[in-house]
Amino acid sequence: MDKMAGERKNTVFYGTFIHSKSLDELEYLHNTAVFVDKEGKIVAVERECDLTTALTIKVSELGWNPDVAIEAPREGQFFFPGLIDTHIHASQYPNVGIFGKSTLLDWLNKYTFPLEASLNDLDKARKVYTRVIRKTLSHGTTCAAYYATVDDLSTVLFADLCAKAGQRALVGKVCMDQMAPDWYRDESWEESIAATKRLISHVESMDSEMRLVRPVITPRFAPSCSKRLLKELGNLARETGLPVQTHISENKGEIELVRKMFPKEETGARDDSYTAVYDVYGLLTDKTILAHGIHLSEEEVEVIKQRGSKISHCPCSNSSITSGEARVRWLLEKGVGVGLGTDMSGGYSPSVLEAARSALLVSRHVAMKGDDNAKLSVEEVLYLATRGGAEVVGLEGKVGAFEVGMDWDAQLIGLCEVDDKGGVAEEEEEGNVDIFGWESWEEKVAKWLFNGDDRNTRKVWVKGRLVHVRK
Repeated sequence: MDKMAGERKNTVFYGTFIHSKSLDELEYLHNTAVFVDKEGKIVAVERECDLTTALTIKVSELGWNPDVAIEAPREGQFFFPGLIDTHIHASQYPNVGIFGKSTLLDWLNKYTFPLEASLNDLDKARKVYTRVIRKTLSHGTTCAAYYATVDDLSTVLFADLCAKAGQRALVGKVCMDQMAPDWYRDESWEESIAATKRLISHVESMDSEMRLVRPVITPRFAPSCSKRLLKELGNLARETGLPVQTHISENKGEIELVRKMFPKEETGARDDSYTAVYDVYGLLTDKTILAHGIHLSEEEVEVIKQRGSKISHCPCSNSSITSGEARVRWLLEKGVGVGLGTDMSGGYSPSVLEAARSALLVSRHVAMKGDDNAKLSVEEVLYLATRGGAEVVGLEGKVGAFEVGMDWDAQLIGLCEVDDKGGVAEEEEEGNVDIFGWESWEEKVAKWLFNGDDRNTRKVWVKGRLVHVRK
C-alpha cells in the first residue's frame, strides 16, 4: 500500500459528491471540483464548474504548481465520505458469522476468548490484523475504533499495521483482570495499566501528534474489570485526555451481573446502574465510546448526555446474539451522539454499509412495537455512518463530509449501469446494484445502501492518501 500511495501531489477531484448536510438531509454536488493539498486537506470547493476552469483559474488562485493530479471518474460514479466504524474487535475477525445459538456471556467463553488468546502468536496476529485492515478499507472504512487483545505486544503490532496501511484507527489494548479464564486475562490491575501505558508510549513514538493512529483506553466491560482497575483506568483517562471505549447495557443478563458485582454501597455510586459504575470511576467523559446501550434507562441517558459520552449502535451483532434493539431515535432526541459499529464478530460483516441498513431495519422493528417515530431514514443512517461516527470518535469537523478545512477521507463509488441489452459495459464490474438510467440520485443512493458491498467501492483515500483500489 505504500507503493500505491506514491508521491503526494496537490489533487483536483471532479465530479459528483454526496455527503450529509444534516441528520436528515444528503447534499448532492454535481459538476463540482474539490481541491485537496499535499497534506490531504480540502482547501477549496468549487460548485457547478467545468474541469478546465477549475484547473486554469482556481489552481492559479491557490498558488499551486500546474503539475497537479486529477481524479475525474466516469459519469454515474460518485464520491462519498469514508465510513467510520465506531466499534469493532479486530482480533475476532476470523470468527465472523460464528456465534451459534449462544448469548453474550456464553459466546465470549466458547468462541471469543480462545481466539483472542491465540493472537499472542505474533505471526498469527499479523496474518489476522493485516487481513482485517485490508477488508475494512475495501468496504470504505477510513476510520475504526478497534479492540485488539489483552496482549500488549500484538496490540502494538496492530497499531503499526494500521499506520503502515494508512487507515485512521483508535487502537485499544483490552483490559480485564477478572471474570475470564486464567489463560486469558491481565495478571493484575497493575500489569493491565502498565501494558496500556506501553501502548500509549509506542503510539506517541510513532507520531507525537497521533494524527492517524491513537491509543484508546479499553476496559472490556465492567464485569471483567476489578474496581481498582476501573479506578486506575479512569485516572489514566483523566491524566492523558485519551478516548475511552467499552461496552454498556448489551443484554439484560449482563446488566443484572453488573448490579450484583458493583453494589452502590461498595462503589459509592448514585445507584446500581451500569452507567453509574463507569461514572463513579471516571470513565464517562466527552471522549467515551459506549457500545450498544440497548437497555439504558431515562436516568442513565441523562447522565451520559451530561458527561458528553457517545453511543456506538451495533445492530448486526445485537440481532445476531439476540441482545435487543437499541432505540436510536430516542437517544438522538435526548441529545446523545450516536455512530455505527460493525462489532465483529458478534456482527457478521466488516461493512459499515451493512450496519447502516441493519440500523434502518432494526429501527422499523422498534417502530412496530408502537413507536412509529422510531423509524430511521436512508439519509439518517448514512449520517450516522459518517458525520455521526466522526463525532463519536472525536473527529467532528475533521472528517465525514466534503467541506473546506476537512481531511480528504473519501471513497469513490461505482454502480452497475445496465445497457440496452440488459448487460453491462465492458469497463463496468458486475455487482449487486443495478442502475437502469431512470433512477433519481436519491434512488441510486437508496439502492446502494440496501444492496451495495465492497464491489462498489472502487477507491479509498485517507487524509489524501490512496489506500485502496478495487482490483
